[in-house]
Amino acid sequence: MKLLIISGLSGSGKSIALETLEDCGYFCIDNLPVTLLEDFINRVMLEDSKTYAKTAISIDSRNQLEKLPYFSDSMNLIRSKKIDCEVVFMQAEESTLLKRYSETRRKHPLTDFNVPLSEALKIEKEMLAPISRYASVVIDTSRTHYHQLRELIREQFHERDIKHISLQFQSFGYKHGIPLDADFIFDARSLPNPHWVPELRPKTGKDQDVVEFLKAQPLVAEFFQDVSHFLERWIPRFEAEGRSYLTVGIGCTGGQHRSVYLVDALARKFRSPVLNVIVRHRELH
Repeated sequence: MKLLIISGLSGSGKSIALETLEDCGYFCIDNLPVTLLEDFINRVMLEDSKTYAKTAISIDSRNQLEKLPYFSDSMNLIRSKKIDCEVVFMQAEESTLLKRYSETRRKHPLTDFNVPLSEALKIEKEMLAPISRYASVVIDTSRTHYHQLRELIREQFHERDIKHISLQFQSFGYKHGIPLDADFIFDARSLPNPHWVPELRPKTGKDQDVVEFLKAQPLVAEFFQDVSHFLERWIPRFEAEGRSYLTVGIGCTGGQHRSVYLVDALARKFRSPVLNVIVRHRELH
């Protein structure tokens, strides 16, 4: 039996994640109180393992504050029942969440006349700490729109049924900030930059002339080999420790040329029947 517990900050995309998982064949429940999780597992999931073979539950700040610390007890119960359980925690930068609430004019569950939105976001993060510390997958949606998030969820969890570990390669630009959900970050800013070649400047690492330019650079080849060797050595060890999700960030200045080229090259190298390889070019969207 597979159980996904989806949690995270309000406005980070939990509803989109649940909708996508439902499309992937999961039985989905939104906003289950923590105090009912034990009863649901004992009296529903375990008594009808066929219907609930793949279940996703959302638990968030709409729960009562004093009940959230009981999440630890629930996790102990789940483990004792031998249920394959993962906690997915979704987050976004504060500025992104403020913008989303401003655009949608939705009310945050913790705001009232005395608690402004910015303060509610801080309170919510503290409230959800008992859940976030169990997260095996952290997804940052600061620069991810609706369709990208749906695709990411599908690739991460729908493919997991037939493959072992999900390996996400993500390109990004340092001038836009480091991705918060990356496990490893490699800095490609010291490599020759196509930005300084006038005819290549408006293009990206997906364009053939940029690819040819970077392929001809010995330092780029050395960087690629070093990162590949590191991952080839350590991915099996992470998988042996039970990791099911690994994100590798490759950054350059703007996230347009070098990092894009390297991410695509690494994805081609590591794609295999036993690895679910995901590619994400943050700045190209």
